[in-house]
Amino acid sequence: QVQLEESGGGSVQAGGSLSLACGSSTLIFSMYALGWFRQAPGKEREFVAALSWNGNSTYYSDSVKGRFTVSRDNVKNKAYLQMNSLRPEDTAVYYCAAGPWPFLTPQEYDYWGQGTQVTVSS
Repeated sequence: QVQLEESGGGSVQAGGSLSLACGSSTLIFSMYALGWFRQAPGKEREFVAALSWNGNSTYYSDSVKGRFTVSRDNVKNKAYLQMNSLRPEDTAVYYCAAGPWPFLTPQEYDYWGQGTQVTVSS
């Protein structure tokens, strides 16, 4: 069974930073585009960032552009989401996903992690 695993979530005060990582022992990352999504309580899962299989193309939602940076290391089979200048509205469960293209909608992704909680206090 293909699995992705996120790590690095936690609690931070507004203005702080967190770095999330996504890895897999079963999926060959270089074959897939990767996406990051988040879901807050009572809300739909929303797009955060995505990058192409080689990392040359990146995409961000307007709400995180300039604050979050997505990257990947295909040798290590890892993806990363560096989150700076965090705001209380960034509080959510964050998921990484793998799919054939860096789509902006969650339905287009084939594989998902279990999610990691990020809590930003004011």
